[in-house]
Amino acid sequence: MQPVSTKPFSYETLPSSGHVAYFSMEIAINPAMPTYSGGLGVLAGDTLRSAADLGVPLIAFTLVHRKGYFQQHLDRAGIQTEEIQPWDPAKFCTEEPARVTVAIEDRVVNVRTWRYDLQGSSGHIVPIYLLDTDIEGNSGWDRGLTDHLYGGDTNYRLQQEIVLGMGGVRMAAALGHRVNVFHMNEGHAALLTLALLERQMGGGPLGAATETDIEQVRKMCVFTTHTPVPAGHDRFSVEQTARILGGDRTARLEKFGCFRDGLLNMTLLALRFSRFANGVALQHAKVSRQMFPEYNISNITNGVHATTWMSEPIQKMLDEQIPTWRLDNLYLRNAIDLPEQAILAAHARSKEALLAEVGSRTGLVFNPRVLTLGFARRAATYKRADLMFTEPERLQKIAEAAGGLQIVYAGKAHPQDEPGKALVQKVIEDAARYSNDMLRVVYLEDYAWDLGALLTAGVDVWVNNPRRPYEASGTSGMKAAMNGVPSLSILDGWWIEGCIEGVTGWAIEDGANDEEEANSLYKKLESAVVPTYLDAPERWARLMRNTLAFNGSFFNTNRMVKQYTRNAYYPMRLTVQTNVEEEIFAD
Repeated sequence: MQPVSTKPFSYETLPSSGHVAYFSMEIAINPAMPTYSGGLGVLAGDTLRSAADLGVPLIAFTLVHRKGYFQQHLDRAGIQTEEIQPWDPAKFCTEEPARVTVAIEDRVVNVRTWRYDLQGSSGHIVPIYLLDTDIEGNSGWDRGLTDHLYGGDTNYRLQQEIVLGMGGVRMAAALGHRVNVFHMNEGHAALLTLALLERQMGGGPLGAATETDIEQVRKMCVFTTHTPVPAGHDRFSVEQTARILGGDRTARLEKFGCFRDGLLNMTLLALRFSRFANGVALQHAKVSRQMFPEYNISNITNGVHATTWMSEPIQKMLDEQIPTWRLDNLYLRNAIDLPEQAILAAHARSKEALLAEVGSRTGLVFNPRVLTLGFARRAATYKRADLMFTEPERLQKIAEAAGGLQIVYAGKAHPQDEPGKALVQKVIEDAARYSNDMLRVVYLEDYAWDLGALLTAGVDVWVNNPRRPYEASGTSGMKAAMNGVPSLSILDGWWIEGCIEGVTGWAIEDGANDEEEANSLYKKLESAVVPTYLDAPERWARLMRNTLAFNGSFFNTNRMVKQYTRNAYYPMRLTVQTNVEEEIFAD
């Protein structure tokens, strides 16, 4: 058995001759750049911010999304309409001179890139490359391929994935980057494996590729899956794939086992060509292994970037009480000893900021002393935003017992998700129907980065009640925890790992149907949440500091990026040579 090194981990010891290239269809880079839709993109942005803080040699590739995701508008009846979010990359990024091409159907499509330098607290820069097909020489259709995030049909999606995966690999080479690890954040980027295999073949026919060639590609690739249900994985028909990607490539992918049920499965493609794969929570990895039992899928639980999601009052308090927390988020464990009044006072200022925004947007005046619940996320039906209104009379009684109850909702439905839009409308109708002097409910439109930060820091309890097992991880509750805000949530995704009953929040117990789970939600409000908030401020303060200490110290991207670096990018072997301890990173 080899001796264990006591030498501290240092990112300066990573290979200086190569980079990790991180590929994601969406990345939340800057609040003013609409290059993300929700959790996946925010996670990607937080990952890169922590990589920059830690000095990890990493570069990133995404699409420019010139017309953004969409700006949400809600009328009084709760009907959602969408407006494009055009933005100018030249105001935030630098255009690089490099150009590459990709083949789509029978066309050659030119690709350029914009560079955004993301600087971390260490001074280290992670360059993010936003691929762009709006370039002279391309047809009108091709110029719009990088316009819309998750826009169009599956043909548009597959063409975008060619630009991201294959175009990104070629752009990295054109920019002069030597990449020794390619990280696919979800299956959207899986076609980068095909570009690497073609490079491995030196331009020769893919039909001549051997298992040895495939293994050479696998040595360079790692993959993170975020989808806990089969229907959520990108899949394309044989006809579609052959027409858009090409007949020879399609035949090779079929031979390599990347089709399932007659469809090209992008998750399966990524798994086939990766040496390391992981889910984004312990439970999600189990679900993923059930979907793909032939593959070893590990787990690295998601996190959030602490300084991005902590409110200014919380950060100021921590700077005074735990000044080392910025260097290493593990020091947040020391929040267990924070003065009770300090965390209550900091949260009060965060709550005032949120309620001021509610007032500015709606004209409603919320009471800062009243228990306030938050529910904000993508408006998909499985997230059950309307579960709170299962028994409105009971909710009213809870509000009366609490001396008042305030609930703040937000969330966008995808423009093509009609059931999701109907859910938004129903919640807004319920809010209008049941709101009164004791129960105040509001739905804020255009949920995005800035509003999300205000919500997760300013509410008193974060509520999440997805239908199991559809929550891969969830990160909004982690953002709340970074501010000492406890969760009241279904035991799915990250909350299985984060819930210590009565210590970091409360679990909504599993039931046979929505009614049983709504009953559990009400019971926890009646028996635990309301009495503690109303009658025991010292216990509530301890609950908040427990939440920050136990969950904030673990569910952060500082820890997560270290895990990716040690376990996925550069798995570590420790050896001792002539009394000198060395860390050797091997593929």
